[in-house]
Amino acid sequence: MTSVGVVAHAAKRLDGGLSELRAILSKEGVTNPLWAEVPKSRFASARAREMLKDGADLILVWGGDGTVQQCIDALAGSPATLAILPAGTANLLATNLGIPKDLESAVQVALHGARRKLDVGVVNGERFAIMAGTGLDALLIRDADTGLKDAFGRMTYLWTGAKNARRKAVDVKVRIDGHRWFKGRASCVLIGNVGKLIGGISAFQEARPDDGRLEVGVVTADGLWQWARTLGRTALGNAAASPFVQTTTGSAVDVRLDRKMPYELDGGERPKTKRLDITLEREAICVCVKDEVQP
Repeated sequence: MTSVGVVAHAAKRLDGGLSELRAILSKEGVTNPLWAEVPKSRFASARAREMLKDGADLILVWGGDGTVQQCIDALAGSPATLAILPAGTANLLATNLGIPKDLESAVQVALHGARRKLDVGVVNGERFAIMAGTGLDALLIRDADTGLKDAFGRMTYLWTGAKNARRKAVDVKVRIDGHRWFKGRASCVLIGNVGKLIGGISAFQEARPDDGRLEVGVVTADGLWQWARTLGRTALGNAAASPFVQTTTGSAVDVRLDRKMPYELDGGERPKTKRLDITLEREAICVCVKDEVQP
């Protein structure tokens, strides 16, 4: 018999809220799930580990990408299955996996949907399922997390992106699977595990979260005009055609910067660093998805 747990970011909202979730689960016969509510996403990993120790083999995560990332970091490599209830602002992993932003439908996927094993990336010792990066993406996420994102949603990324696009590029060295791939000035280095990234933009058209590789992009655009051209290409689904974008794939990525910069993973800001050490963990986490074949 499946033992169900719920890890919920208490500040996030979806449809009728957590009371409706309890009612839907009860209707499905899940009357006494393990239950933990957290005030911030950073507390979710500890609660997920506790549920794992208590025997939960299906853990429903209520929240945004940050809460989901924390639970993936805790549960990767375990026999537990993770289900996403997309109550955040962006919900990029749920979007990439086709999980509906409708509470009852998302619960149906969790309890009765298919199971899919996903790869995860690991950057500086912490797992991510969507993306990691440094440069413009980390700066705009940092500024969006000042409270603007909760107030204005995805439009915040456009404002913070325009503000930070004026910043100068930095000297960057990138090695892929042990070989030098890029050396020069860059304004953004992005590593993707899925296709749709910041703001739902399709940055990596061929990316799949279970294909055994990470997508790597370096943006050399410098200044607002070059960034506008680059984002225009990206919005049209043709980022690789931009003269300011270089892309490749690999399973191990080493990024060196000439000065400390903030980095991000799955939309969450992390402290400044001069190095990103990124590796791939194959089929590390089992996630509930809709029955039809997923991209």
